[in-house]
Amino acid sequence: MIMPDIDIGIDTGADLEALAAKLRLSSGIAAKHDIGAVTAALGVKDKSVPVGDDCAALPDGDGYLLFAIEGFINAFVEADPWFAGWCGVMVNISDVVAMGGRPTAVVDAVWAKGEDGATPILEGMRAASQAYGVPIVGGHTNIRNDRSQLSVAILGRAKQLLTSFDARPGDSLVAAIDHRGGYRAIFDNWEAATTAPPARLRADLDILPQIAEAGLAVAAKDISQGGIVGTAIMLAECSGVGIDIDVTTIPLPFGVSLERWLATFPSFGYLLSVSPENIDAVLACFAARDIVAAAIGTVLSGSQVAITDGADRIVIRDHAETPLMQLGPGILSA
Repeated sequence: MIMPDIDIGIDTGADLEALAAKLRLSSGIAAKHDIGAVTAALGVKDKSVPVGDDCAALPDGDGYLLFAIEGFINAFVEADPWFAGWCGVMVNISDVVAMGGRPTAVVDAVWAKGEDGATPILEGMRAASQAYGVPIVGGHTNIRNDRSQLSVAILGRAKQLLTSFDARPGDSLVAAIDHRGGYRAIFDNWEAATTAPPARLRADLDILPQIAEAGLAVAAKDISQGGIVGTAIMLAECSGVGIDIDVTTIPLPFGVSLERWLATFPSFGYLLSVSPENIDAVLACFAARDIVAAAIGTVLSGSQVAITDGADRIVIRDHAETPLMQLGPGILSA
């Protein structure tokens, strides 16, 4: 395991049974179940572009156009409108990067109660756009609404894809998360971006595209509201594999419990499925940018996603028995 020379702790005393019980009840993981019903209603599972990735990847010349959108919970937009605006840009960029791409531009749809309600959202978006160097090129605005709502879409491009469908048994599961931050407000958002130097943010975005283009990995996923375990379940389901996560190998920022860290939505956080011969090279790519990266698990044959402490192993979800997004290879018709 290669990590930058910063303060890191690893929790070796977690109660595995209690941890597993809380993970099974996670609202962040449960919310991903809605994806299957919506995609079925839209009929998108029958299309030629695979569904279940961080972006839609549209073949284009010698590469791919990446197209994605994010919508935000009203309570979040109301509680922290400036940061919601920032996240509108940031999380879309993260989705593009997760697929080995580079962002091109974003558009937004903002609803608000008057200009005063819209202003902090728009200021947050503008700040993120300037920091990351990704322009806002248009959108839709309604400031005669009874509340604030936000969605943001993005276009990007990739030369070589990292996908949710290509994790293979025998790979190691790598978690790469920027620890240089802290929790913001009442939500489990680990915020490591708003005060970071823009030049650093922009350079960090290039790590995954470089990994993809060097052929060091072919599968990755952005760590979302489902946290490390929820994201691993989605990756496992899309790839038709199992994953064991060794919780004793997960680096933690000091003062943060393993339970909370596993439920955290980081501003820079990715899971990658990496073949053994490429592990050192992939970890070194993140270490060179002072991003904490570690091999935290193993990709296996089967359909179980489990946590282990080296002695005991507890299954969190078997996606063959209980699909999460209902978008696995046995379910997809595309």
